[in-house]
This record gives sequence, structure tokens and C-alpha cells, in this order.
Amino acid sequence: MAMPRNRRTTSLRDSDSRLGESDKIDGAGSWDAIEWTKIDPVSRPVPHGLSDFLYEAEEVIGEGYGVLVNTDEAGTLFVTNFRLLFLSEGSRDIIALGTIPLATIEKFSKIVTKQQSGPRQSDKIPSRRLLQIVGKDMRIIIFAFRPRTKQRRAVFEALLRCARPPRLWDLYTFSSGPSRFSNTSPRVRLVNEYIRLLGMESHTPSVTSIEDGSFTLSNDWWRISDINANYDMCPTYPSSLLLPKSIRDEDVLQACKFRARCRLPTISWCDARTGAVLARSSQPLVGLMMNMRSNADENLVGALCTQLSGGKTGRRKLYIADARPRKNALANGAMGGGSESSSNYFQSEIVFFGIDNIHAMRESLVRLRDYLDTHGTKSSDGMSSFLRNGGWTWGGGNLSSMSASVSTLGDSGWLIHIQNVLAGSAWIAARVAIESASVLVHCSDGWDRTTQLVALASLLLDPYYRTIKGFQALVEKDWLAFGHPFSDRAGMGSLSGSGSELPRQSSSTNFPSSPMRQTTGSFSSQSPASTQTQTQTSNNYSPIFLQWVDCVSQLLRMYPFAFEFSSVFLVDFLDCMLSCRFGNFLCNNEKEREQFGVSEACGCMWMYLDDLRASGGNSHVHYNLFYDPSKHNGPLLPPAAALAPTLWPQFHLRWACPSEAQAGEVEAQCRNMVEKISELQKAKDVAERKAREAIASMEAVKAEIRNEKQVSSSAMNLARKANRENDMIKRAIQSLGCRIHVSGNDDCTIDIETNVADIPQRITSSSMRETGGSEEKTDMPISVTITADNNNDVSENPILRVCESLCPQRTREGGCKWPDAGCAQLESQFVGLRANYDAFDRLSIYDSYFQPK
Repeated sequence: MAMPRNRRTTSLRDSDSRLGESDKIDGAGSWDAIEWTKIDPVSRPVPHGLSDFLYEAEEVIGEGYGVLVNTDEAGTLFVTNFRLLFLSEGSRDIIALGTIPLATIEKFSKIVTKQQSGPRQSDKIPSRRLLQIVGKDMRIIIFAFRPRTKQRRAVFEALLRCARPPRLWDLYTFSSGPSRFSNTSPRVRLVNEYIRLLGMESHTPSVTSIEDGSFTLSNDWWRISDINANYDMCPTYPSSLLLPKSIRDEDVLQACKFRARCRLPTISWCDARTGAVLARSSQPLVGLMMNMRSNADENLVGALCTQLSGGKTGRRKLYIADARPRKNALANGAMGGGSESSSNYFQSEIVFFGIDNIHAMRESLVRLRDYLDTHGTKSSDGMSSFLRNGGWTWGGGNLSSMSASVSTLGDSGWLIHIQNVLAGSAWIAARVAIESASVLVHCSDGWDRTTQLVALASLLLDPYYRTIKGFQALVEKDWLAFGHPFSDRAGMGSLSGSGSELPRQSSSTNFPSSPMRQTTGSFSSQSPASTQTQTQTSNNYSPIFLQWVDCVSQLLRMYPFAFEFSSVFLVDFLDCMLSCRFGNFLCNNEKEREQFGVSEACGCMWMYLDDLRASGGNSHVHYNLFYDPSKHNGPLLPPAAALAPTLWPQFHLRWACPSEAQAGEVEAQCRNMVEKISELQKAKDVAERKAREAIASMEAVKAEIRNEKQVSSSAMNLARKANRENDMIKRAIQSLGCRIHVSGNDDCTIDIETNVADIPQRITSSSMRETGGSEEKTDMPISVTITADNNNDVSENPILRVCESLCPQRTREGGCKWPDAGCAQLESQFVGLRANYDAFDRLSIYDSYFQPK
């Protein structure tokens, strides 16, 4: 599980409630050298800084101070309503090895050990008080506490109360609530996956119709049926089923009675192009003599053999794959079960895969865990590991040495089981991909080995399931919707008759293990409370889903370019499932999860993982660096020689031998290169953005320059025009006998010639020169306005005399007969150049201007 994001490594350093000197235990060196009798018990409150390490709604139930034997590190052990939390006294940080979710704890027990006294030692040597924690995630950890104190008892009793809650509602996931990790209904996601398989993505059903169980859809071969909408037909099957289109619901109801737990044959995956299918069911109820038959069941199975496509005639072949050994299938006949007869089913062939049952898988994992703890660098007893005492690295650093050899892995048989599941899945995928045949898979109840084979074969056949989104759809369809009993297999207990209580389990299971390997001259004993066997669910616990994820990791190792997700994603995915922090894997089937409103009351693991990836972008560790969908855009059909599994280092060895669990050197280098490339890409994007901004600025400057040029050109044209006007005005004024003098400060002075009689002649000649004698011609009207000096007398002003001599409307008394013409003192206009004809039009016949004199 990922640590809280707001965690601060120094949050407890300045806490006011730090442990006193008498509470501390020197964690350096071997833990058996500690003098326990020198420590007096001191009661103390929980440090205030602990809240920075807790998740939302996580509360502390109990605590104790001790030593993590695996690493010889002293610290404080807190039991919360979600996990067992170990904080180091030295680093004030969470120690991952000693921190485990309560639901991930498989068993815990109190152990007392005492070494024999030497000839010079006192007979009163204090015994060591130990607490052993065995996890479902391959770890075995030991905590040592002070003798003659109640700290171990406090931690142990807190674990008894919280590790196996009596009620479903007491689980941490219900306390934390959905928070921001809520998601859509699992029913909706299942129907959407069915629509994809039918090749009808254009259909978008309403959420209401799906949740009500009233949505149906079909193509040429298959249909989505709502016959189990209320879980009346089969309580462990999903509400929506994919069935042959030719089979009626009445026949389906009849066929389900012939299969164990009414888990009738139904389609899990289909090829929309060829019509080949992967179907699943439970064992048929053929009876002790194996002579019982069902016409409805035979017709339903026969409908899986559709007509061959591609112009071929006839119907496709059907393989019935029984995951069990043949002798086990025959033995089930005593209880009414058994296997089919190929003579009763159309064009069929029966194949047995010989995969062992859940009990063999559980015992195999226990032996593997003990073997890894014995040979790891962080062994739980701290003594017997040869790696911890200067031995070589694990397997010489070569994973090929960890083969399926019995002697290499301590006779665990785990890799043999992995190989059998891989081989069976590869055989099924090859029959569908190469022969275009249909395959019906079942075991006893059809929810353990059947799910492993069908889900793994679908992963090999469909590239969509090898993406992160498709992997989610695959898990939800084949594992959750089709009723794999996660509650029983993960050791969380089954729901009782009331539906709200979980049976309380004891602290140990009934399968053999060797938690404490003894050294010379030592002995160990367990407390009576720890020797009790688990009730009800101990025989049902089995790492079936863990084994399937292990198989996926083997395929990821064989085909590194085919999967979008990485091995780190698979590890985090398993941790989330085992921790029960989210509600996705609670209960045993879809009906129970809906009955208790798990989806609405609890957070969604898929949303949590999506949020983790969003924080890291495409370079997040959940993404496979080598993923290239173009290289494997079809089925994966591994050859038999490639099906040689090895240990999964990232999961199996991360606690026992962390150095071997790290990613390979090539992958680490590639990830570093990807990060550098990402940084360079970001720098490139910034540089390109700045370049685009600079180009945009240059374009803007160019546009401004062009505008300035246009304005300048217009101004120059106006200036040239004004010059021409000035020249014409100057010549016109000169023709009137005026001389124009321009001083250095741009002041203009006009002198009037005394000979006014020549002015009309000059005006005429000047006008002629303007209109006909000049090379540059213009039709521009010319007007000259002469403003008289107000300080001079009007009668002495030569301009007025010019006006009197030119204006025919001038009276002898000095008045003007022309209306609105103005006077010479203001802005009189010379007659002959421009006249005010508008004023002339307004004259009346009765105006006094025309009265006889």
C-alpha cells in the first residue's frame, strides 16, 4: 500500500510525547543481546505527530514499544482500525516491513523463547516475548517486547479485536467511505464490456435500464440476457449474462438445474468476427454412475458451436476443458458431480488439465513463504538465514537459477502449479485462435480454476485486456461478476445468515508452517490463544487470485512489449486487494455486494490507482516502458518451451530479499532515460512556446512597421499635395501684386503693390498660366483669404481698396450689397474666384438692395 501523501519524516521528532529514556530499546546489533530487565514500563500518550501518518478515518486502537527482529530496529508499534503501523525510533519514519494492513495478516501469534543458560550465567535469564505476524503478501515478521510488561498483550488484544472484525460494517473501508474514489455501478461496466464483445459500441444504454435489469441487446449469434436480473436463477452469477441467441429463457432455466450451484454454461469472451467463444460453467450433475443427462444443457452447449465463417461449411468444434485431474473429476461423482461425456455433446472433445484444488495451492504457498523467509536477507528469526550472515546474493543475482526445480524452492511446488495454469490457458487460447473452435471451461464449482483459465486465455486472445483499462474490465467480469468468493479465499470470512456479521477467527490457521526456526540450545512455545485453529473459513482460504496475478506477471516477463501495465502495477493492485481498503473485493459475489451497498458505501480501488497514475503522468511506474501495441496486436500464443516460470521478484522477494526485488538494471536505466527524455521534452516545449511568442511579436512589429509605412506614405502624399496648393496660392497672391516673404521662424509677410490697376490683368494671366501653361495641371479651386490688421484704419488698408475695386457689390458708403458675404476685415473672398451662390439664391425681390436710388 502506498503511504499517505502528506507524510512528513520528521513529524515525530519534535513531539512533546516522545518516549522517555527508560522506554527505549537499543536496536543496534542482535536483538537477543538486549537486557530486558533494565527497562521499566512507562505509560505515555500517542504522539501528536502520528496524525500525519494516518489515513482518513484511521484511528489508533493500541500500541506497544519493541524491536522489529527482521531488521534489529527499535520503534513503536501502533494498531489502528486499518493496519499495524511500525514507526522507527531512529528515523521517526514508517518502516514498510513492519507496517501491514490488518486484512493482509493471515495469522498472528504470541511466542515465548528462552535460551539455555551457560555454566557462568545465572539461571534466571529472562525469556523473550515475541509477536509473530504472518502476511498473505509473503512476509513473516517478528516483534520483540519487554518482558513482564503488558505491551505485547495490548498489541495482541488490539489485533484480536480489529484484525477479524465481527461485523462487515466494522471494516475500515466503511469508516473511510467512498471519499473521492467513488465510481460508476459495476453492473454498468459489465454491460459495457458485453457491448464491446458483441462489436456494438455504437449502442449506449441508459444507466437506469441496466440497473433495473431491463436492458437487452443481441447480434447475429449472441444476446445480453436479463434472466438473472434479480439473482433468482443463480445467486453467484452476474445480473446480466451473455447467451446464445437461439436459446430461449425457458430453456436456460431448465439447463441451470443440471449444473452445480446452477452455474450453467455462459459466454465469457467471444470473437465478433469469427463467432468463436470462451464459455464457462460448473461441473455437470451426472451422478454416481455418470449417466445423467439434460437435453436443455446439451442444446445450450451445442449452441456454442456456431457456423464457421469465411466461406467454410459446417459448424465449429467444441472443446470441453475440465481443469481438474481426471481422478478428481471421477471422485466428484460420489457427490453427484463429475464430467461430461463427449458422446452426449455435439462435435465435442473432453480435455483434463490436472490442476490441483485450492488446498494444494494454499499449502504450496505456505511452503514457499517459509522457504523464502529461511533464505532471505531479512529472515524473521534473524539467525538462520545464510544470506543475512554473509552469504551470496540470491541465486547469484540470476533469476534463471530460480526455476521450477523442487530442490531449488524447498519442495514448495508453487512454480509447478503456475506452469500448469499457464499451459492450460495457452492451450485454450491456441484452440480458439488457430482452429477457430469454441471452448467450454469448468472445474468443480466454476469459480476458482475455471476463472483462472478463462481470464488468462482471454488475456492471451484479446489485446484490449492487456491495457490498464482492459485489465480492469477483465477482473471485474471474470473474477468479480462471476462470483469468485474473495471473502472466503482471502480469509475475511463469509457472511452469516443475518448478512451483517462475520465469524470471528482465531489468530492462527490450521495448515502447517514453521514460523520460528530454532537455534542450538533454544526452544519456543506458543501461547494457548495462538494454538487455536481458525473456524469456518480456514479450509476455504486459498491464494487463487494471487496465483493468477503471478501468471500474468510471467506473461509480462515473456512478452515485455505486449502489456501497457508494469509489474509494479500488479504489485500495487494485489496490495489494494489484500488490504480491503476499498470495497471492490469484499463479499463473495455481486449479489452480496449489492445487498450491502458496498459500491456506494466504500471507495473504488480503480479510481485510487487512476489517481496515482495521474500524479505521475505517462512516466508513472505503473506504465510499462517497453509497451508497443503494434508488435502484439493479436493473440499471444506462447510455445511450450517458454512456459518455464520463475519467482516473481517484485512480489515474492520484496520482503525477504529486497535487493533482488528491485527492477532490473536495464529497466531502471530505461526509466531514467524516459524521465530525462520527459524533462527534455518539457524544456523543448517551453523553448518552442517562447519561439512561437517571439515569432508572434516579430509579426506584430512587422505589422506595425507596415502600418507606419502606410501612414508615412499617406503623409508624404498629403505633404506633396499641400506643397502644390501652396505653390498655386503663392502664384495667385503674386499675381495680385503681393510679395510673400518667409522668415527663418516660418513667419509669413505679404506686401501689396501700389499699382492695383494691373491686378485683374495679372489674375487673368496667372489663371491662364495655372490652367494651361503649367505642366502639372489641377482642377483644384483656389481661394485666398486675406486677414487685415485690426489695428490699422480700414480706409488706409490696401486690401480693402483691392476689395472695393474688385467687388461690384461694394457701396460707396463702404457697405456690401452681397448678403452673407462678410467684410474685408474678416474673411472676404475675391469675386471671380469663388462666389457665395447660396446666399444669392436667398435674395428677395423686395430687398432694399434693389430699390431705385
